[in-house]
Amino acid sequence: MWGLELESHQDRQGRKQARLHHPDASAAGPGAPAPGKIHVTQPYLPPLEEFTPYLEEIWRNKTLTNGGPFHQMLEAALREHLGVEHVSLFSNGTLGLITALQSLRITGEVITTPYSFVATAHSLLWHGNKPVFVDVEPETLNLDPAKIEAAITPQTTAILPVHCYGNPCDVAAIQAIADNYNLRVIYDACHAFGVEDDGGSLLRHGDLAVLSFHATKVFNTFEGGAIISPDAKSKQRIDHLKNFGFVDEVTVVAPGINGKMGEVNAAFGLLQLKHIEQALQRRAEIDEAYRAGLTGVKGIRCLPQTARGARNHAYFPILVGPDFPISRDTLYERLKSRGIHGRRYFYPLISDFPMYRGLPSAQRSNLPVAAEASSQVLCLPIYPALENFDVQRVIDAVCTACARP
Repeated sequence: MWGLELESHQDRQGRKQARLHHPDASAAGPGAPAPGKIHVTQPYLPPLEEFTPYLEEIWRNKTLTNGGPFHQMLEAALREHLGVEHVSLFSNGTLGLITALQSLRITGEVITTPYSFVATAHSLLWHGNKPVFVDVEPETLNLDPAKIEAAITPQTTAILPVHCYGNPCDVAAIQAIADNYNLRVIYDACHAFGVEDDGGSLLRHGDLAVLSFHATKVFNTFEGGAIISPDAKSKQRIDHLKNFGFVDEVTVVAPGINGKMGEVNAAFGLLQLKHIEQALQRRAEIDEAYRAGLTGVKGIRCLPQTARGARNHAYFPILVGPDFPISRDTLYERLKSRGIHGRRYFYPLISDFPMYRGLPSAQRSNLPVAAEASSQVLCLPIYPALENFDVQRVIDAVCTACARP
């Protein structure tokens, strides 16, 4: 019953995509859509009527959580789609990060990036670890392997890199350092759903990789996440930890938490998977349009796409350099005044927040590349429902922002 018909929705999507070269609304003449607010992202929501049968099935079987049938089906579907062996679903990505640390019994110091969403470092504090910040590479804005070794101390037990914006870290260099110093590697892969390198899924690297299925991600379950583990034993421990440590009704083997994904979320994930390829294709079209439209704009740098296999186009960050006539913050405000809501993602740095800035590794002199990127970055709107005339509207607004007094 779950091979639901998608033809009508695909027809609607086809009509949207046919407007790839639709002129900007400002020049389209009578009947053109009126300019409206454009957000930096928008969750992809399949047609509501396609979700109703899933809800009806949940109402029939009255199983809402605790690893029900949709939970099991989504784990299996994600294993196949992502090309990985073991998936453990979670209620969100942050609990996935904390559980990954607990699963590997990480103690002491963990080397990580200051250039990420705060959940990366927050998970370390919640688990009782000390974050040690290391600078990032200028091209990818990922953790710089050349800076890691100098940050290792006798208290270092792990490295927590982030595949920033879905661009792969230098996984070979990071693993070589980890092997040399007997460190664990947990990848915050919350941006990297479906991304591949030459050898397959990017999620196969490290001891564990953690995904987020938050509403703003390329694949969402309203709210959710997952841990990708390399073997059945690791998955079993993770599954115990996310369910209070229970093995059966009377046996508890670990100090677990409640991190389980519910059935409604899992069912929505199954439906999302039916649409994921067309959603990613639309993101790729928008990415291509931005790159073409912003080529040659002095002072604007688009980050390169470094994945050598599949990409997910999760974000579209630009760096507003000193050669651009106005500052990043002025551009941000001028776009907003035109109804275009970008995001300075990531600004401030994690290391600038009060709970971290007292750490020696958080000093800005230690993080010059991350600090500069944080002062220049602006993520432009990108999501499947973004129409082509609005993509052009964003491009035009960036190109002409400096002309406005």
